[in-house]
Amino acid sequence: MDNISQQSDEIEALKSIYGEEWRSETVPGTYSIDISKDVRLYITLVPEYPSSSLPKYELLAPNLTFNQKKCIQQKFHNLYESEGGGPLIYQMIMITEDVVKKSDSKNIPSSTTKPCVEEGLVINNSKNYSHLKVTHGPTVIDRKSVFQGHVCEVKCKEDVSGFMELLLENRKIAQATHNISAYRILQSNNVVMQDCDDDGENKASSRLLDLLQTLKLNNVMVVVSRWYGGIQLGPDRFRHINNAARQALVEAGFVKT
Repeated sequence: MDNISQQSDEIEALKSIYGEEWRSETVPGTYSIDISKDVRLYITLVPEYPSSSLPKYELLAPNLTFNQKKCIQQKFHNLYESEGGGPLIYQMIMITEDVVKKSDSKNIPSSTTKPCVEEGLVINNSKNYSHLKVTHGPTVIDRKSVFQGHVCEVKCKEDVSGFMELLLENRKIAQATHNISAYRILQSNNVVMQDCDDDGENKASSRLLDLLQTLKLNNVMVVVSRWYGGIQLGPDRFRHINNAARQALVEAGFVKT
């Protein structure tokens, strides 16, 4: 596909995910989205995007520090280095949200914590799961439907629920048509505890669990969000779900490229 076609498909997908939050500005090819009450990201499509450059972007964020803005800039650069050539705007939004969220969490006083049942990860009483390391994979887009995998190391059921709660704090993920999940945990008695959840996408989660079993992965949970674009994909949707999951596992370092 040429750049114009890819841009058109990506903008349609972003509209289906964010609705009215994804705004078209008066300057042609320029869009904006509010990351928080005082952070707004502007995106301008350029002819070279996505084949040979990132889109032009501007960040209106008076309360972010210089280092935080440089962090976002560097993460955007790293994103293009690793995944350039395909749609990247959704990941750019997610990167900005992650940096802003971490910035906000630094201003929240810490509370008393208790250890996880099985091992040393910590879940605190105020349900602050920010210590769990969540990796968001690249998006897969087909006929206006968008798929994205999310991965986290889990070592007990508390981690499983914590990871899911942490994901659903993101309004866009919470509004996904489906959040399909599967996990495997190797317990101290060498017995594997595993489960999966279709979240309305029939038979999809068992395929994710099969993927984890085939890759012989333990102590990991994968969630694939799907935003339905209005066109039925048939069996292709299962391929996209597994592909999104695998890419997220690679991104998180659980699977080699």
